[in-house]
Amino acid sequence: MLNHIPVADASWNSDRPDPGTSSAPYRIYNIGNQQPTELTRFIEVLEETIGIRARMNMLPIQPGDVLDTFADVNTLKEAIGFCPATPIELGIQRFVEWYRGYYGV
Repeated sequence: MLNHIPVADASWNSDRPDPGTSSAPYRIYNIGNQQPTELTRFIEVLEETIGIRARMNMLPIQPGDVLDTFADVNTLKEAIGFCPATPIELGIQRFVEWYRGYYGV
Protein backbone atom coordinates (compact mmCIF):
# COMPACT_ATOMS: atom_id res chain seq x y z
CA MET A 1 0.00 0.00 0.00
CA LEU A 2 2.96 2.34 0.50
CA ASN A 3 3.25 2.72 -3.26
CA HIS A 4 -0.46 3.51 -3.65
CA ILE A 5 -1.20 6.53 -1.47
CA PRO A 6 -4.95 7.25 -1.43
CA VAL A 7 -6.27 10.60 -2.60
CA ALA A 8 -9.42 12.47 -1.65
CA ASP A 9 -12.53 11.81 -3.73
CA ALA A 10 -13.20 15.18 -5.39
CA SER A 11 -16.79 14.18 -6.17
CA TRP A 12 -17.64 13.45 -2.53
CA ASN A 13 -20.72 15.35 -1.37
CA SER A 14 -21.39 15.97 2.35
CA ASP A 15 -25.07 16.57 1.59
CA ARG A 16 -25.37 13.05 0.16
CA PRO A 17 -22.44 11.13 1.69
CA ASP A 18 -21.49 7.77 0.25
CA PRO A 19 -20.26 5.47 3.06
CA GLY A 20 -17.91 3.77 0.59
CA THR A 21 -15.93 6.93 -0.08
CA SER A 22 -14.84 10.09 1.68
CA SER A 23 -13.44 13.57 1.30
CA ALA A 24 -10.47 12.41 3.40
CA PRO A 25 -7.55 10.77 1.62
CA TYR A 26 -7.71 7.26 3.04
CA ARG A 27 -9.09 3.83 2.15
CA ILE A 28 -10.02 0.83 4.24
CA TYR A 29 -9.66 -2.59 2.64
CA ASN A 30 -10.99 -5.96 3.68
CA ILE A 31 -7.93 -8.20 3.47
CA GLY A 32 -8.20 -11.99 3.55
CA ASN A 33 -7.79 -15.00 1.31
CA GLN A 34 -11.40 -15.08 0.03
CA GLN A 35 -11.91 -18.53 1.56
CA PRO A 36 -14.66 -18.93 4.16
CA THR A 37 -13.35 -20.59 7.34
CA GLU A 38 -15.50 -21.98 10.11
CA LEU A 39 -14.77 -20.51 13.52
CA THR A 40 -14.13 -23.99 14.91
CA ARG A 41 -11.43 -24.54 12.26
CA PHE A 42 -9.85 -21.19 13.15
CA ILE A 43 -9.79 -22.18 16.82
CA GLU A 44 -8.39 -25.63 15.95
CA VAL A 45 -5.50 -24.12 13.97
CA LEU A 46 -4.81 -21.62 16.76
CA GLU A 47 -4.78 -24.45 19.32
CA GLU A 48 -2.33 -26.45 17.20
CA THR A 49 -0.09 -23.44 16.66
CA ILE A 50 0.17 -22.32 20.28
CA GLY A 51 -0.03 -25.80 21.78
CA ILE A 52 -2.91 -25.04 24.14
CA ARG A 53 -6.46 -26.39 23.98
CA ALA A 54 -9.23 -23.81 24.10
CA ARG A 55 -11.95 -24.07 26.71
CA MET A 56 -15.10 -23.49 24.71
CA ASN A 57 -18.58 -22.80 25.98
CA MET A 58 -20.77 -23.52 22.97
CA LEU A 59 -23.94 -21.42 23.03
CA PRO A 60 -26.82 -21.02 20.59
CA ILE A 61 -26.35 -18.36 17.94
CA GLN A 62 -26.62 -14.88 19.48
CA PRO A 63 -28.30 -11.76 18.07
CA GLY A 64 -25.80 -10.11 15.73
CA ASP A 65 -23.84 -13.32 15.04
CA VAL A 66 -23.00 -13.79 11.38
CA LEU A 67 -23.61 -17.23 9.87
CA ASP A 68 -21.23 -16.87 6.94
CA THR A 69 -18.55 -14.33 6.14
CA PHE A 70 -15.35 -14.08 4.16
CA ALA A 71 -13.09 -11.35 2.84
CA ASP A 72 -14.08 -9.95 -0.54
CA VAL A 73 -10.81 -8.43 -1.74
CA ASN A 74 -12.01 -7.20 -5.14
CA THR A 75 -11.63 -3.52 -4.14
CA LEU A 76 -8.06 -4.15 -3.00
CA LYS A 77 -7.27 -6.08 -6.19
CA GLU A 78 -8.72 -3.28 -8.36
CA ALA A 79 -6.78 -0.61 -6.45
CA ILE A 80 -3.31 -2.18 -6.36
CA GLY A 81 -3.48 -5.46 -8.28
CA PHE A 82 -2.84 -7.59 -5.19
CA CYS A 83 -4.96 -10.56 -4.13
CA PRO A 84 -3.95 -12.23 -0.84
CA ALA A 85 -3.81 -16.02 -0.88
CA THR A 86 -2.24 -16.98 2.46
CA PRO A 87 -3.79 -20.18 3.86
CA ILE A 88 -5.20 -19.81 7.37
CA GLU A 89 -2.67 -22.28 8.77
CA LEU A 90 0.26 -20.18 7.56
CA GLY A 91 -1.38 -16.87 8.48
CA ILE A 92 -2.05 -17.94 12.05
CA GLN A 93 1.45 -19.41 12.38
CA ARG A 94 3.01 -16.14 11.20
CA PHE A 95 0.77 -14.08 13.49
CA VAL A 96 1.64 -16.19 16.55
CA GLU A 97 5.36 -15.94 15.72
CA TRP A 98 5.07 -12.15 15.36
CA TYR A 99 3.02 -11.84 18.58
CA ARG A 100 5.44 -13.93 20.61
CA GLY A 101 8.41 -11.96 19.26
CA TYR A 102 6.80 -8.56 19.73
CA TYR A 103 5.57 -9.22 23.27
CA GLY A 104 8.48 -11.46 24.29
CA VAL A 105 6.18 -14.36 25.10
